[in-house]
Amino acid sequence: AVEIDSSAEFAFITDYASGKVLMAKNADMAMKPASMAKIMTVFITFQRIKEGGLSLDDTFLVSEKAWRKGGSKTFIEVGKQVSVEDLLLGVIVQSGNDAAIALAEGISGTEDGFADEMNFTAQKLGMHNTIFKNATGWPHADQTTTARDLNILTTALIREFPVDEYPRLYPMFAKKEFTFNGIKQGNRNPLLYKNMGVDGVKTGYLSSEKYSLASSIFRKERRLIAVASGFETKKSRSK
Repeated sequence: AVEIDSSAEFAFITDYASGKVLMAKNADMAMKPASMAKIMTVFITFQRIKEGGLSLDDTFLVSEKAWRKGGSKTFIEVGKQVSVEDLLLGVIVQSGNDAAIALAEGISGTEDGFADEMNFTAQKLGMHNTIFKNATGWPHADQTTTARDLNILTTALIREFPVDEYPRLYPMFAKKEFTFNGIKQGNRNPLLYKNMGVDGVKTGYLSSEKYSLASSIFRKERRLIAVASGFETKKSRSK
């Protein structure tokens, strides 16, 4: 087999069906999840929907904390009720920090309480080198993960919520744009626009580790899961 390298600092690629490792580069070295932490925020929300305690049509009240949060935004408004579906699309398509906090508070009461839920779920999934401190991936000294752990999470996301049973859930990740409050934003995942079979999942960016991406491709009846971080530019991440 041809050895394939990557300009990423951290990378872990697996075959979805067999779990076979196709590439590992600093896969267990500590790194920051950046906005890929939002995969867990979405996973827990999907879980609540699967269990029946929550529906896409339910609404959550937008707090001042969620509304004020900087970085990527869905532009939800303080004091307004927003549907779980719109908040999910805000997180998935627009990487909205405000929407992620609104989901966290709606599910657990506080973002800190939701972070506890994130860590509990991470341990159940076998993400033993991950600590979440918030629902957004916002920089925090104690927040850490690995490429392997995020691959475990991405694999679980696809496995736990099969499209034939939950047709409105995972397909959100393939949506190329979402308009909320009159503001249209495109999906930040560059691979969705290449017509190569990619159907998710989540980008990230931090000044410390630059650009990252957790992605999934389904082609010729085979699915691969790839997590990589530490790309210097958006272009190198896409390549």
